[in-house]
Amino acid sequence: MTNNILIENQYKRTRLFEKENISYLVRVLKRFNTVPKINNINIITSNNEPNLFKIVPNKSIIIGSSFLDKPVLALIYLRYGVEWQLWYKALGKDKSDTLLCDIAALKVTKIFYEILPKEDKEKLKNLNHFLIDMIKNEESLDIESLIKHRELESIHGINDSKKVFEKSWEPILENLAKPTEYLLMSGGDLRLNIDEIELLNKYGCRPFPRPDAFTFASSTATSISNFAFDKTDKVRRILIQNSLKKGFKNTTIAFSELLKNNLRKTLKINDECQIIFSPSGTDSALQIAAITQIISDKEITHVLVASDETGSGVPAALKGYHFENTTALNHPVTKGNKIEGFRDIDLIKIPLRNENGGLKSSLELDSEVFTAVSKTNELGRHIVLHVMDQSKLGYQSPSEKIIKSLDTLDNLSMQIIVDASQLRLDPKDIQNYLNKGYIITITGSKYFTGPPYSGALILPKRVSKSINSAKITMPKGLNNYYNHSDWPTSWFCSKDLSDGFNYGSNMRWNAAIVEMDRYYKTPILYRNMGIEMFCNFVEDSIKDVAFLEPLFGDKTKTNTYDSNEFGLRNICTIFPFFILKDEKALSIDQVKKIYILLNSDISDKFEDSHIEIIRLASQKCHIGQPVNVKYVNNFQSAVLRISLGARVISESWVNRDISLFFRNIETQMNQITIIIKKIELILNNPELLD
Repeated sequence: MTNNILIENQYKRTRLFEKENISYLVRVLKRFNTVPKINNINIITSNNEPNLFKIVPNKSIIIGSSFLDKPVLALIYLRYGVEWQLWYKALGKDKSDTLLCDIAALKVTKIFYEILPKEDKEKLKNLNHFLIDMIKNEESLDIESLIKHRELESIHGINDSKKVFEKSWEPILENLAKPTEYLLMSGGDLRLNIDEIELLNKYGCRPFPRPDAFTFASSTATSISNFAFDKTDKVRRILIQNSLKKGFKNTTIAFSELLKNNLRKTLKINDECQIIFSPSGTDSALQIAAITQIISDKEITHVLVASDETGSGVPAALKGYHFENTTALNHPVTKGNKIEGFRDIDLIKIPLRNENGGLKSSLELDSEVFTAVSKTNELGRHIVLHVMDQSKLGYQSPSEKIIKSLDTLDNLSMQIIVDASQLRLDPKDIQNYLNKGYIITITGSKYFTGPPYSGALILPKRVSKSINSAKITMPKGLNNYYNHSDWPTSWFCSKDLSDGFNYGSNMRWNAAIVEMDRYYKTPILYRNMGIEMFCNFVEDSIKDVAFLEPLFGDKTKTNTYDSNEFGLRNICTIFPFFILKDEKALSIDQVKKIYILLNSDISDKFEDSHIEIIRLASQKCHIGQPVNVKYVNNFQSAVLRISLGARVISESWVNRDISLFFRNIETQMNQITIIIKKIELILNNPELLD
């Protein structure tokens, strides 16, 4: 075949490069960062046969030049071709089972099509192409139909003489014949679903990279990075290969254990400490509620410190109630109803703020904690004290001093839980808590910017031994929430939980651990200097403009770079602020509107403006979601947050170049300036807030 060239070597000024096509073509082709990368597979454009689409197994994908005039169509076909090649390579030496490749590639491409933006699907509506017709047609995905189907076989030209569907393929296809971005959305709850226009979830981020947005939303959630997405995509490919070779169950259990070992290594956690992954921080709270029932036969009271700045579903989960209408395993439940098998549990809430919205002093909070624990202890109950280190607005409570004083209480039965969901801690802090016998809840999706919904419990040796020796099973209703594989396999208490695996949770944790690993590869001196440099700039930038009022106060800046004294937990890395108009704080609804406008391209509202204004309006800026906080005179408002995330550091450390590192930090500081300017632009156009 002649006149064929690699797709990346296209350079002639054809219709492809006409001005009106370029912006749309570029936007669509950005989705190629969600197409697997297969080594030694060339994508070749055929000019002689413009309508050709052909797979040359293990070598190339040939696509006719006419496809490139329809970028969405080309994207779909290439997604199919690359996926087919991925499964073909996974077959190993025996390449006879191409039926599996046909089925898997079609399943993946169908899901890929379903999560395309509505605008892109419209481009495919009137096209007459058999692959598009197949992915739109539910019946064509039936296994029996596919066995008889010849059109898919004609794409690669290999005749699978066996045409037998192996039973062992079922769990592999069910769990791994899905695009990586779809896996990152699964095994959580409805909050991970994305809209069909911007492809954003409830947290304002995507399950695939979003490099066009400025992102400082680590106090809430962040879109996955290109780096972590690529690493996680490679893991899916390895899992497919290993599942076909060693069996699905063995491969999956080994993967889960590998993730836990990698997390132990990264955070320097003792091997005797157990790790339990969970779909979310709220699910971790439910796990704590269940564990407490296992280790204590007393009546239970949870003392929840910072109840106004923890996850909204945490109080319900701690009492053993359903906190959403769907579980992470996609079982329908009724929010607010008690989960089967839970005993009656008391909960004492200790909010950080008083009724007027003012932040309580450390002394006030300590006093409330001591009173709650001492009075509950007098009743002979088992107490679970939830300590906050750090909240969504960056606060910690109670003090270490008051926690020590609780040990003086007679006959105290208490377990301390450290809510470190933000994970703004150093490994030494985690070790310190575990050495004291505290259980720690963490997520990989806040400071370390992994995909949302990656929670975990870290249990110290003493607690793990206590649970392991118990001969009581989990509340029966937890079958709808967790699989047996989510828990330590040696524990008796979890033996009756469901079979199965939560691949979504595992994939999200894989991405988070990738981010942790590259963060800690930045030398500690430069890491700490970069943190100080960035945080000082954010603090000053918010204080320097009249239309923003900081909530974080005048916290003392850390001026030392001695690694023995510098720590994430003792500096400010979350910067909440009120937004003012005419010296008055905006209402909650107005703050929510600004949050959405910041995270959107609003250049269409400024078409007749100067080019610099248009560029500013078009820039997408993703920062921390609104948190309701009362302003002065008891006015109910909300704050937005700009936060340091691990990627500020890790993405700046390139090629061990110190000067480039600080220049990259400065580039991100400039992005903070642009975010503040966009807030000002919105305020100067009040009609946008109507």
